[in-house]
Amino acid sequence: MPDPTSTPPTEELFREHSRLRECSARVLAVDARGVRLDRTVFYPQGGGQAGDRGELLLADGATLVIADTRKGDAPGEIVHVAAAGQETLLARLAPGAALSARIDWTRRHRHMRFHTATHLLCALVPHPVDGCSITADYARLDFHMNEPLDKVALTAGLAGLVARSLAVSQRWITDAELDANPGLVRSMSVQPPRGSGRVRLLEVEGVDLQPCGGTHVANTAEIGAVVVTKIEKKSAMTRRVVLGFAD
Repeated sequence: MPDPTSTPPTEELFREHSRLRECSARVLAVDARGVRLDRTVFYPQGGGQAGDRGELLLADGATLVIADTRKGDAPGEIVHVAAAGQETLLARLAPGAALSARIDWTRRHRHMRFHTATHLLCALVPHPVDGCSITADYARLDFHMNEPLDKVALTAGLAGLVARSLAVSQRWITDAELDANPGLVRSMSVQPPRGSGRVRLLEVEGVDLQPCGGTHVANTAEIGAVVVTKIEKKSAMTRRVVLGFAD
């Protein structure tokens, strides 16, 4: 029998609408970890991408600052982590309360630009990825390889793909379709989430196609000027590439 104390999964509006900045929602639960909502525009940390920050706008006009967003223990559970010092405000929230959830769009958009840029980097470096981090300040990929990489050449390659204004789109395939095409998976460290029966593919027109649950821009031109700031040899079989924005 289902657990009567469990909360239903949160509707993940960011999966299909990464440009959505705000949504109405209702509180499902509040505990020491944070706030769970019935629907949200907040992306939870995962797949190498940092969780969103922002605020929850309560019906009485109060504002609860969200410092991070994490996945909960149960499948589909998303926890909005409040910034420190807001215990009194948290105590006023109750299940069923209506509010608005608003992300820090400037920060999110940098995540989107960097995340799409890492897919372009995957197209330029055709080796498996065994580490990834996407933040508002930088992005990095660790490639499973031992050949040297050239910072100037990779920066030029990225600039060329950005300038081509390639469309970025997403679609869903079944778990069975992914199993039949294992070459779609580039990551060694983060595997596509299973359990729902379908997997989300991210496609950069004619350049890259792989499973990805992160948020992305709609066109490579939106990435802007991105540069390779560092290339490191992390081990005999790992080369780390770090990206930054030139503007």
